[in-house]
This record gives sequence, structure tokens and C-alpha cells, in this order.
Amino acid sequence: MNVGLVLSGGGVRGAAHIGVIKALEEYGILPTHIAGTSAGAIVGVLYAGGVDWVEILNFFKTIPIFHTNRFARRKPGFIDTEKFYDIFNEYLPEDNFNALKKPFFITATNVVDGTLKIFHKGELIRPVLASASFPGVFTPVNVNDSYYIDGGTLNNFPVEPLKKYCDKIIGVYVNPLKNIRIEDLKHSYNVIDRAYKIKSASESLLKFSDCDLVISPKELINFGTFDMKNIDTIFNLGYTATKNILQSHKSIIKDFDL
Repeated sequence: MNVGLVLSGGGVRGAAHIGVIKALEEYGILPTHIAGTSAGAIVGVLYAGGVDWVEILNFFKTIPIFHTNRFARRKPGFIDTEKFYDIFNEYLPEDNFNALKKPFFITATNVVDGTLKIFHKGELIRPVLASASFPGVFTPVNVNDSYYIDGGTLNNFPVEPLKKYCDKIIGVYVNPLKNIRIEDLKHSYNVIDRAYKIKSASESLLKFSDCDLVISPKELINFGTFDMKNIDTIFNLGYTATKNILQSHKSIIKDFDL
């Protein structure tokens, strides 16, 4: 049986994906195909490359995202995304999708023509960096003479690539829409940001029905996109939520033919 795993974007909240993977493995559920965007692309590519969840968590906790030697110069963004290439290359020495242990799909957004791109073959690391290139913070990434940014801009829950390959699909959504008050929208950019989040969330929620199991810890609304101080807490939320679902619904495990 082919089991797909969809990993949404969500910044540091993506550490919850790692907790989910740990819990699934403890119950003998081993995804055969993976699709991810943004933070989900980072966790997904390492997992597809055979990196243990312990190492993936350590990667999340130690990667120097805002180190000064990675600040962008004469590029549209604060952090030069392509300067992270060498870090990923240490974990993925063969820079090609074919070198992965599991089929893997990444979404990224062409910032020039506004189209969605699904990467699944050829060069690997730059598409991952592009998918995780949060707009306005990280610079666009050049892949085959086109420039790409965060895949979550157009598809933050990429279940589509897995539907024709997988018998069962597990979705992990770590970007829940936070409840707010009108008083919280004090500036125009707050409204713009809220509109973007509403659009992303509504499009993602519509695709939950394509999954046989969805894991989306509501407590993640308490953590920000770049909340580096709470990675262990976020990881544990993903782990606990998955264990609770599997423990309370034993039939789910049977559904995965285990």
C-alpha cells in the first residue's frame, strides 16, 4: 500500500511535522510518498532523504536562519536564501530528486508570472530553498532561469501530487487561522496579512476531504512563523496530537493495512 504524507507550510510551526513523523513511526505507519511546501518542504526533503526525525529536529533547532553572513546584498529580501545551499548539501550530498529514498513533490511560486510549479525531478536543493522562501524576508531563488518564492503563496497544502500515486493520504496542517478581534487590525498591513492568511486557510481546508487522516493541532495558533524559542513545544504538539488520534481511533491504524 502506498501512503502519502502532505506537509503544509507554517514557518517554525513546521517542527510539528517532525513530531507527527515520530508518532507515525511508533505506530508502524511509514509514508511511501511525500509532498510539502515551505517548512513542510524542508522537513519532507530530509525525511525523504532518509534523515532520522532526531536529526531533522536538530536541523530545525540549529540552522542559523538569521545569521549576519547570510544577509542579502542587492537582492529583494533580507536573507539570501541561496546561501543556505551548503547546509542542505551536507544532508543531501547528491543534489537530485532521484537520490531520495521516497518520491517527493515540492510546490513553489514563480514570482514573475504568478504560476505554481510542482518540482519532483532533477535538481533538488534549490527548489526546496525556493519553496521555503518566505516573501519579503528571504530572496527569490533562481531555478533554471526562473525565480521562485514560497510555495504556500499559491498552494500551502499540496495534496494534489499524491492523489494518483497513493491509496491513503495523511495530511498535516500546521498553519491554523487564529481568532482575532477587529481591534487587532490596527494598520493597513494587518488587514493585508489577515486577508492572505484567510485565503490560504480556506483553500487548504477545502482539501482536507482528500485525506484519510488530517492532523492539525489547534494549539499552534499560539506560535508565530519565526518563533524559534518554542521549537520543542511545537514538536511535542505534533507528536501528542498524532498519538492521541491514533490511540483513540484504533480503526485508523487498520485502515492503513498494518
